[in-house]
Amino acid sequence: MTYSEHTIPIHPLAPAKPFEGAACNGCGVCCMFEPCPIGIFLTGRRSGDCTALRWDDVVGQYRCGAIVATREVLQQALPIGTRWLVAVLAPVLRRMGLRWIAAGIGCDSHLEVMRNTGSTTIKVSETTVATPADPKHHD
Repeated sequence: MTYSEHTIPIHPLAPAKPFEGAACNGCGVCCMFEPCPIGIFLTGRRSGDCTALRWDDVVGQYRCGAIVATREVLQQALPIGTRWLVAVLAPVLRRMGLRWIAAGIGCDSHLEVMRNTGSTTIKVSETTVATPADPKHHD
């Protein structure tokens, strides 16, 4: 098992990351580290922070833009000629978003967090599994 460190900018008032399996508290760590499948779909980004993520000053938490700013996120994601679809797709995206991010299920992030001033350093455990050659296959 190898470890790598990655630094992300995170709101100084963001709550601490909960333990894996605990209820989500809107810390934003998982989304700041990399986009989930819905974030990839909406933003086209496969790495780095999810640009659909939104900070909510009122509750002091990060929220998924696909759920709390659905129309805005769709407006940004769709090509100009297809933006008329926002009104049609917004309710569907919001429902699917709740399911895709497993809202209400709990934290599924295995990231370890060390706070620094104005940023968060994340240690991510990554496993490299070597697969043995197929003994039945001989060339």
